[in-house]
Amino acid sequence: MRAAVVYNPVKIDLDAVRAVVEREEAAAGWEPTLWFETSREDPGRGPTLEAVEAGVDLVIAAGGDGTVRLVAETLAEHGTTLALLPSGTGNLLARNMDLTLDDVEHSLHTAFNGRNRPIDLGHIEIRRTDGTVDEHSFLVMAGLGIDAEMLAATDEELKAKVGWLAYVKAIATALRATNTSRLQYRLDDGPLKRLRAHTVIVGNCGTLTGNILLLPDAALDDGLFDVLLLSPEGIGHWLQILGKVFIENGIIRRTPLKHLVGRRHVEALNYVTAQTVSVTLAEAQQIELDGDHLGRATGFRTRVRPGAITIRVPADS
Repeated sequence: MRAAVVYNPVKIDLDAVRAVVEREEAAAGWEPTLWFETSREDPGRGPTLEAVEAGVDLVIAAGGDGTVRLVAETLAEHGTTLALLPSGTGNLLARNMDLTLDDVEHSLHTAFNGRNRPIDLGHIEIRRTDGTVDEHSFLVMAGLGIDAEMLAATDEELKAKVGWLAYVKAIATALRATNTSRLQYRLDDGPLKRLRAHTVIVGNCGTLTGNILLLPDAALDDGLFDVLLLSPEGIGHWLQILGKVFIENGIIRRTPLKHLVGRRHVEALNYVTAQTVSVTLAEAQQIELDGDHLGRATGFRTRVRPGAITIRVPADS
């Protein structure tokens, strides 16, 4: 057995990670690990293809959410297992899989000694303002609206210095900039519906940075997307949304009182589920995938790929 590490050199202490990898691979009886560095010009796909072509059995993604998304997108085409060494600000997939975030030793022990867990992968076709369409994969969420506007407004230099606190200023900017937009959407083979919405999020799992539970019923391996449609009008609706997301989902659902949480209806917030989601916008909006800002879109079509990527998890999980 042989592993490869695809790593973002900005995100990890390479010497420290190498030392732990060498110790774990030797203890597990694996061949020496191969190393592939990402770059600004090629943030993941090329190095991952090199690893696959070298015939490795496992690829360890050491970087932020963008690195993990690109590595997973590539591995899903070849059936190679993915292990995570969370090394970014969000680490969204690792959070949703309850993997350790700041423990290099535990993460790498899992890589060499864990078990495999298949999870779903989202495939999305994004239509651009010039009419072209590009295709991507995502593991966590695709979003139009406040989340994408926030990422577009995030100062990367500030983020490098203070981490997730950089998002606070970006959220305030996004709330000022984003208004409701006219759109058409279709779920699976259902009817075409029209809506004025502030935010549309298609999720494979539900937890965001800061332990915010946005999609409480989302599961990584149920073959379904959970879709959030947000259409607030005024401060009253925003207060309802904050109460639902931060208090009901974020606090009560994580306590022994979670059985008291019902299906309380919030007028400006709707949850639906589907295997495919199509959205057409009257005006272009910012779009994001797994915390990566991907520019402006006039619409998208996304479908779930059940069990398309295999993730390494602790053997006793």
